[in-house]
Amino acid sequence: MDTLEQIREYIGKKVGTPAEQIVPEATLDAIGVDSLMLLDLMFDFEDMLKIKLPNDLPRPETVAELIAVFDQYNKPVQDA
Repeated sequence: MDTLEQIREYIGKKVGTPAEQIVPEATLDAIGVDSLMLLDLMFDFEDMLKIKLPNDLPRPETVAELIAVFDQYNKPVQDA
């Protein structure tokens, strides 16, 4: 499952926004994602993907920006 599909599934369950409205160019506000829900989404994705996002990460405003954040930090961890 790619990142957009994961975001569509999560937001669809939490907010009820239809998947066809959750497109890369959509703003998070327009699809019903407020600041608190964005934090929940970030924490849930950290847990699911077993990643740690930096605390000073700029707030994504669109679905595309959110995808970019997760894709940037969702990289396999190299063994030392």
